[in-house]
Amino acid sequence: MTSPSTAERMTRLLALVPYLQARPDGVRLADAARDFGVPEAQLRRDLDLLWVCGLPGHGPGDLVDLAFEGDRVRVTFTAGLVRPLRLTTDEAVALIVALRTLLELPGLAEGEAVSRALAKVAGAAGHAAESRTPLAVSVDAREQSLAVVRDGLERGRALDVHYYVPSRDERTRRVVDPMRLLLVDGHWYLEAWCRNVEGVRLFRLDRMDEVTVLDEPAAPPPQARERDLDDGLYQAAEDQPLVRLRLARQARWVADYYPVEEQVEVDDPPGGLAVTVRTSDLGWARRLVASLGGAATVDEPAELADQVAAEARAALARYAD
Repeated sequence: MTSPSTAERMTRLLALVPYLQARPDGVRLADAARDFGVPEAQLRRDLDLLWVCGLPGHGPGDLVDLAFEGDRVRVTFTAGLVRPLRLTTDEAVALIVALRTLLELPGLAEGEAVSRALAKVAGAAGHAAESRTPLAVSVDAREQSLAVVRDGLERGRALDVHYYVPSRDERTRRVVDPMRLLLVDGHWYLEAWCRNVEGVRLFRLDRMDEVTVLDEPAAPPPQARERDLDDGLYQAAEDQPLVRLRLARQARWVADYYPVEEQVEVDDPPGGLAVTVRTSDLGWARRLVASLGGAATVDEPAELADQVAAEARAALARYAD
């Protein structure tokens, strides 16, 4: 189950297009925000998101199009979001299989709603869906973890989690107090208070080797706060150290793959890029630089530069031996 704010936003986005279409002369942003019961800044973010929603193909002629005139907005292309949904037989079969699989998940809290949806889709598909070749489905480990985490959230219980930390290439075990589930870019995340580090952390469900609901209540402390996701999923804390790297041309991809606070074109090395990242784990930064095989140089902090240089000298000494 997605967080309440995510579900509310999805409902609002689906309602925005017919709302705007019913007002062909446009509507003031402030009035629309009032009608939907959200701040104007939130409505603007919703409209920005609508701009990249639409039909398969995702070209200029496939996406919702809006026109802004001063403080007014109107929809100029709906991308079919106001048309009733018509499923092909193959689409209906795929949806039926997915719903039946979902019903098999242990701890499913929305079983009744899923059953109703399954009955409606199966009824609409009729004999055409039944004539298709039966499909075999299985529930993978990620779905099992999702079911257990949902169960813990619904019952308000703490969780015992075996978790793989890729930045340190190690598996950890920790007890967490679950706060909410998030679905971001196709990945499920659990936001929880981690008792080991005494802080709020995000845990990707596909990195959970094992998760168990404990027979004790979840009790996030008062200082546990859900993070604001408007600026992205991962947000470095201000007290985390800055790491400044100079990347060669072949390592410029680092600036696209990792969140960087600053990037500047440099001539040394030719075609290079100077980037600034903020991280709480200097060990991760050290391993990143080592993995780039000389295509990155550490400018700051000095202790990280010294560690990288020492490891490089030790590696050369082993080759000499």
